[in-house]
Amino acid sequence: MLGKKSLGALSRRRMVVATALVATATIGATVAMTVAAKTGTAGTTQPDARAQQVQQLTALADKAIAAGVPGIIVRVDDGTGRQVEIARQAGWTVGDHRLKVSDQLQTGSTTKTITGILILQQVAEHRLSLDDPIERWLPGAIPEGRNITIRMLLQHNSGLEDFTFDKTTLDLLTGHGDNYPTPAQLLDRAAKLPLKFAPGKGWAYSNPAYIALGMVLEKVTKRPYSELVQQRIVRPLHLRDTYMPNRTDPRPIRPRMAHGYEPDAAHLKPLLPEDIPAGYGFEGPVRGDWVDITGVNPNWYFSAGGLVSTSSDWGRIHRALMTGRLVPAAQLKEMMNVVQEDLNDPAYGPNRRYGLGLEQVRTPCGMVWGHDGAVGGYNSDIYVDRAGRRTYSVHTTTLFSLKLDEAKAKAAEAVVDAAACVMLGKPIPAPAK
Repeated sequence: MLGKKSLGALSRRRMVVATALVATATIGATVAMTVAAKTGTAGTTQPDARAQQVQQLTALADKAIAAGVPGIIVRVDDGTGRQVEIARQAGWTVGDHRLKVSDQLQTGSTTKTITGILILQQVAEHRLSLDDPIERWLPGAIPEGRNITIRMLLQHNSGLEDFTFDKTTLDLLTGHGDNYPTPAQLLDRAAKLPLKFAPGKGWAYSNPAYIALGMVLEKVTKRPYSELVQQRIVRPLHLRDTYMPNRTDPRPIRPRMAHGYEPDAAHLKPLLPEDIPAGYGFEGPVRGDWVDITGVNPNWYFSAGGLVSTSSDWGRIHRALMTGRLVPAAQLKEMMNVVQEDLNDPAYGPNRRYGLGLEQVRTPCGMVWGHDGAVGGYNSDIYVDRAGRRTYSVHTTTLFSLKLDEAKAKAAEAVVDAAACVMLGKPIPAPAK
């Protein structure tokens, strides 16, 4: 699927959105909206630090809406049983859906963590090896398949090229096409492109690599990828809102599906290749300068980015992963064996390292593990601490508009950084000017 990394080189444009807000924030029952007070040792009254953090985080979510983000969901669990839950949305979106923290969303490339877990489970069961060449499982599917291993595909150092913004891909991404490619067809398109570098000799984010891994899982287990997700993750963890939709069905617009929005054709134009004609944009109901794209189907991204889930379910997944309930300790260690991401690309930088479907990120308040995810209408940052006790999720109900407006993108990123600080119990730093 298209990740925020894939869009890193795209241009930005400012868009002003009505700032009428709907106060849909909800805070966990043990956390008050007002600043709590406690008595100091000298009998003085001091504001409770955590209540102040919650107020700061809520204010930043409000600022993101004021900056033009259609909707934002925040959930933080600091391991004490006191969850912080915030949902904010622009007034013009309420007629479509009233946003809630419990809403389902397309969580994009967070699916790669699921794929990594499923692969490492097979490794633990001695059904495949991380050092197996992809040629063993998918003969002839990838150039130099004898030299590209399962580990390289997981860690994005296979050299396999990512998807390009050709007309076929754009039609699927924007809802114009309904001839959904199979995983094999998607992989074949990428395999026809030259490798970016010799296998194992570089690092470059690759969605086709994870589509190949999904195909390997189906070959090894003789079961559909969606069934593996249900059997090995959803059912054991008793998840209620996580699933892989059918690849060719329209995106299910269920009552609890958060609506996603993208700019209309006129405002989207700066992000598109020059040969795309004027007037080309997302399909869906028009909302002023926006389009409700909830009905656009991204599920053909398969094991690279098709997952539907919630912030709560992802908290359970991450806690189970980091505490050894999904993969044994040896395989978790492999997942957490990270390499530096691309230092030459500002979308990555020195604070991000990549393991096997799991990303290590150095935030302003400390180290976290997880993955981000981006697909039309939705942008997610979902992370956990090393001990598996504390988690946070931040979701915006737009992706491409964040690439059009730097102020909007910075407002959303400030919420992500603040959520990490609240999770880790650290003071929220002042926003950079």
